[in-house]
Amino acid sequence: MGENQAMSYKLLRPLLFRFDPERAHRWVLASLGWFGSQPELREVITRAFCYEDPRLEQELFGLRFKNPVGLAAGFDKDARAVGGLAALGFGFLELGSVSARPSPGNPPPRIFRLPEDRAIINRMGIPSVGADRVAERLAELEDRPLPLGVNLNFTTQAELSREEIIADYRYSLRRLYACADYLAINLSCPNLPDAEFAPTEPQDLEALLQSLAKERGGKPLLVKLSPDLSDEELDQVLEVAQRYVDGFIAVNTTTSREGLRTQDRRLIAQRGGLSGRPLRARATETISHIYRRTDGKLPIIGVGGIFSAKDAWEKLRSGASLVEIYTGLIYEGPGIVKRIDRGLVRLLEEHGYRSIAEAVGSGARL
Repeated sequence: MGENQAMSYKLLRPLLFRFDPERAHRWVLASLGWFGSQPELREVITRAFCYEDPRLEQELFGLRFKNPVGLAAGFDKDARAVGGLAALGFGFLELGSVSARPSPGNPPPRIFRLPEDRAIINRMGIPSVGADRVAERLAELEDRPLPLGVNLNFTTQAELSREEIIADYRYSLRRLYACADYLAINLSCPNLPDAEFAPTEPQDLEALLQSLAKERGGKPLLVKLSPDLSDEELDQVLEVAQRYVDGFIAVNTTTSREGLRTQDRRLIAQRGGLSGRPLRARATETISHIYRRTDGKLPIIGVGGIFSAKDAWEKLRSGASLVEIYTGLIYEGPGIVKRIDRGLVRLLEEHGYRSIAEAVGSGARL
């Protein structure tokens, strides 16, 4: 079945790639939203794409994850296709980014494919229907078959002061608190306008996390980090953040264009964050750095360049407890989750581990 799924998507992908990337993405989301609303069809999809093995299960943040492969924020920003995405075999979904108020984001075109690099450049600019609408959609879900995280950012279309940005985050957290199993604070989107608030500066970060910590109660709180921070800058963020958060997400997209195979200079010159295969090594390095600096005490969700079980395994052994995919889903298709899960079980057997948890951090030096 896995090979058939891969072959089917290889035939479909050229057709999808003929469309503008954002238009194709909207079509995929709409299709997944419809599939997810049809119980019998959703069950058929679930049987085809899900793979279960108790060795893949973990408990983190007080939540049970059936497998370690999640969907990264950015794919379903407004919670339009939760049921359909859940049927694809993910262990968890991270929705958003969500802002307090509705925002259209940056003007199009704002997504660009780099097929030679198996990469995407995006400068979406946090388009969002707003926290109120996302909360309504999540409240309407009849069942929650897997953990749902919600990624938060501030409303980018408004000129906000430092205090207003913190209040913007706080409103979203309060509004989405009851709907989310964990909340992620996006500190690292490269597509934001200039603002007087700099979340990677220790003073601003302290003010933000201290304010949010008062609102979150017992809800797990994570922060998403940039791959473009120097080790010194990353250490400053970690020193502040680990006093308030329950884990880290590493990493977001990068502004770097180093090592690309793509020759089209117009593509390379596009502003925005780069995701996909070129980010793999830097993401793994950042995960390993965080794992060592925090003595492995806080769970890490690894993101960046994951297209296979081998890629996911690299992240897990470097210190990630969970992984997320986005660009890999676009290039590999919906069967990617099942293929990764099956491959991880084979790697566990090959290396003599009884569970994913045993493998986490096994390749990192504390």
